[in-house]
Amino acid sequence: MTTIRSLSLMIACSILIGGCATGPFAEFRFGTTAGAPYLEEGIRQYEEGNYRVAARRLQFGLEEGLSRDNRVLAHKYLAFIACISGQELTCREEFEIALYLDPTFELGPAEIGHPIWGPVYQNVKARQKR
Repeated sequence: MTTIRSLSLMIACSILIGGCATGPFAEFRFGTTAGAPYLEEGIRQYEEGNYRVAARRLQFGLEEGLSRDNRVLAHKYLAFIACISGQELTCREEFEIALYLDPTFELGPAEIGHPIWGPVYQNVKARQKR
């Protein structure tokens, strides 16, 4: 596939995905940073329930470089994975990093009501306001 066709396909996909209000990638924005493909793969793996693989991909994305918004997104998913895995301290730390990067970071209504990570996030957010 030529470079122009590849770029056109990526732009078309980002418009399609960016214009959707639902689905696992609704909040993801394609980026030009080296870590963006890892972030996309990490979110996909998370949605498929492959948490170990997802965590590795998200970490790779962070190591390779992501925009601030995408770093926040990666840390959010890492927090979810840590909470699901029973690692509450790590979950708390990932939310703290996300809030440090973006003090206005909020979970969506369905996410904040989650019985495992919702209370952890709310506690971290409350401590941030002090």
